[in-house]
Amino acid sequence: MLTDQELLRYSRQILLQHVDIEGQLRLKNSRALIVGLGGLGAPVALYLAAAGLGQLHLADFDTVDLTNLQRQIIHDTDSVGQTKVDSAIRRLTAINPDITLLAHRTALDADSLAAAVANVDVVLDCSDNFSTREAVNAACVVAAKPLISGAAIRLEGQLSVFDPRRADSPCYHCLYGHGSDTDLTCSEAGVVGPLVGVVGSLQALEALKLLAGFGEPLVGRLLLIDALTTRFRELRVKRDPGCSVCGTRHG
Repeated sequence: MLTDQELLRYSRQILLQHVDIEGQLRLKNSRALIVGLGGLGAPVALYLAAAGLGQLHLADFDTVDLTNLQRQIIHDTDSVGQTKVDSAIRRLTAINPDITLLAHRTALDADSLAAAVANVDVVLDCSDNFSTREAVNAACVVAAKPLISGAAIRLEGQLSVFDPRRADSPCYHCLYGHGSDTDLTCSEAGVVGPLVGVVGSLQALEALKLLAGFGEPLVGRLLLIDALTTRFRELRVKRDPGCSVCGTRHG
């Protein structure tokens, strides 16, 4: 049940016929893993906490640096030098003390990542390197957990949802292959702050849709964002039957 305080806190969300009390209860009973608490993970964590998602599992082994504050809006100047997880917990607790926050302060290896993914209902990949994205994707395929993947660099953003519960859904590997960690990161190529806010906010929205059970998730579609011209483009993405990660999952 929702308490009177929860009914008031989430009233504007509950007013939506697509959410209502049943959807809010589903959110309250849901668990999400956020991998990375940087530019993308910041708005993801803030919006999911504010929306009343019951458990947020926060994974990041890094500490807050002054250069992060231009875009990682969950952190502030007093957070510099703290772990990003602890900084995020402080902010999220201030926003919504009624949710449960679980910390993963060290890098997730194969076993701990598999366990973390198995213990949630949805995973949001907000990391900034291909090796992590590949590992998270593989764990989600094995555990049959939906993955919401976002990326942003310079003035370009991307977003898609991969849901191994659906036979027609591609996985991250179907789309990107092995990728390359030689590609530039934000620290090398730069990124405009509001762009990661847009991508992260859309990741949070996709999570709410999946967990509360409304709308059409971005499965089988890749959203491309051009911040320079403020244009959005959508590409259809098909599952690769020969994919080395998900190709044999549905026979």
